[in-house]
Amino acid sequence: MLQAIREKTSGWIATVILGFLALLLIPFGISQYEIQRTDDFAARVEAPPEWWSSAPSWWPLSALWSREEVSRDEFRNAFERARQQQRAQQGEAFDAKEFESAENKLRILDQLVDLRVQKLAARSAGVAVNDALVKKEIMGIPAFQVDGKFNYDRYRLALSSQIPPQTEHQFERLVRQGLEESLVNSAIGDSSFYTAAETDRLLKLMYETRDASVLMLPPPAADTAPVSDAEIKGWYDTHAAAYRAPETVSLEFVELNAADLPVVAPDEAALRARYEQEKKQFVEQEQRLASHILIQVDEKADAAAQKAAEAKAKQVHALATAPGADFAALARANSDDPGSKGTGGDLGWNGKGVMVPEFDKVLFALKPGEISAPVKTSFGWHIIQLREVKGAQQQDFELVREQLLREESEAVRERAYNDLSGKLVDLVLKNPTSLGPAARELNLPVRTLGPVARNSNEGILATAAVKRQAFDEARIQDGTVSDPIEIAPNHSVLLRVTAHTPERAQPLAQVRDQVVAAVHADRTSKAAAKEADALLARLVAGETLAQVATSKGLPAPSVIPGVQRGMPVPDPAVSEAIFAAAVPSQGKVTPGKAAMPGGNVVLFSVDKVKPGDIAAMPPAQRDQMREQLARIAAEEELQSLVKSLRKGMKVKVVEQNL
Repeated sequence: MLQAIREKTSGWIATVILGFLALLLIPFGISQYEIQRTDDFAARVEAPPEWWSSAPSWWPLSALWSREEVSRDEFRNAFERARQQQRAQQGEAFDAKEFESAENKLRILDQLVDLRVQKLAARSAGVAVNDALVKKEIMGIPAFQVDGKFNYDRYRLALSSQIPPQTEHQFERLVRQGLEESLVNSAIGDSSFYTAAETDRLLKLMYETRDASVLMLPPPAADTAPVSDAEIKGWYDTHAAAYRAPETVSLEFVELNAADLPVVAPDEAALRARYEQEKKQFVEQEQRLASHILIQVDEKADAAAQKAAEAKAKQVHALATAPGADFAALARANSDDPGSKGTGGDLGWNGKGVMVPEFDKVLFALKPGEISAPVKTSFGWHIIQLREVKGAQQQDFELVREQLLREESEAVRERAYNDLSGKLVDLVLKNPTSLGPAARELNLPVRTLGPVARNSNEGILATAAVKRQAFDEARIQDGTVSDPIEIAPNHSVLLRVTAHTPERAQPLAQVRDQVVAAVHADRTSKAAAKEADALLARLVAGETLAQVATSKGLPAPSVIPGVQRGMPVPDPAVSEAIFAAAVPSQGKVTPGKAAMPGGNVVLFSVDKVKPGDIAAMPPAQRDQMREQLARIAAEEELQSLVKSLRKGMKVKVVEQNL
């Protein structure tokens, strides 16, 4: 029987059938493997081959696709760099909880994904980074240079000093990857341009001025008509978000401030002991009494002007060093320094570091009575005369006593603050859910605040770090006392959330008066808009602003010539509307209206438009503007290209790895 089975399964037909079954089973096996394995990356970008852009992504054709991943470590490093940068920019206002949001993580990851998209696009286009380009890039990094030239020892030392240390191969791979990711960016930037005609057209618009007439309409009469229950209910339902009570907390806190601590003033013995310990700090440095003659020349002046100034300085120096020369008279006659010329070049007493380094070096190398050779600085050429030297002198105790008293008092106060703060923290740790017992033991008052909302800046909530702790989810849930939160140097607060009320909808009965007021305000606003539209229709029909003003018993409209973009005339919203209006035809005006932030409506007419005078703009400024426009255009083109490229690629994000 076994022999019969063997014979029936060894033919070519059986082989074909078994092979077909294997092909059917392989995808199921592969997919099962895909399901069971764990993705160890933050994001993966996959792109089809250049020669088959519509290639399916299913197995086995998925092997043709190119892949690039953003590792978890790379994302975390980028995220941490962004955190440090934002913390440095915002200071105390930095909100760590908000920065850790999923939306912010995805935003930063998206930037890394865009770099991978650019890298795959460059690879698909057949663009590669060769070894010579990597070498050139590394040799151009200033950190690896000595005296402006690449130094191999410096290169190896810098890599070994990294945390963790890097090998040359690892660093070269990072440089190569960075170049690959920037190829598309560089190509767009190098090829993007803004024509002179485009620049001039934009400048004419940017610096365009408009002559306008403005008529301020009076505020409409307040609506006092009754508001029905149905209207109230309808308004409340459609504007429910406006009637939500904000999240609030109530706090108890202990504030520690070194400035409020009673301390015993240091006695005379303590001050003298501090003086002896720090005696070297109370030495008045050497002072030098000097005069100078300045032959001024701009650093950016041409070679001829530089040589002329140097020649004049040498000539004046020869006169100053001649027997019987009067240095003060020469300074009054030749110096270009307006501050000292009238006093014969007198600079008074100066210690080291007061003057620019080149001047300082020569001054402190002279002997009393000597005159220096011409000295070049950023101001020009100086001839320096040293008149007297006052040596370094030890300052007496009586002279610095007040400074010592102030510093010793601050030190005593700081020690008392640190001691009290440490004791308070130790006591709180024994009972972290209560602030009262620790405060009573140290005779400190427990203060209360609240209920207060997130947007409150009342009291200690004026400090962003305090507000973050007050509304911290963990602090709200467990009711424990916070660590000391610094408000200022030697000034901190410990707080505990005693009550918390989440954001919630307020019942209609509670906000009924607010709703009624809102309905009245809305009616008033609509009435004002209707009146303005009716008056605007009259302007469009051919009436002038003056005629409209007269018919309504209003003051004559204000004529404002030469309005520029962004000018508050009388408000930026009005200026924006004036420049949004069409250019008037010859002999006509363009009417319009604008709403002021307070609800008032303004009618206006654009009487004349004058394009910006680009001929009055210096060519260098126009070229600079053109370069800026080209950079902006390049960024927009790059964003558009990357967005288009991503449509033809697959991006997989593993959010649990962020």
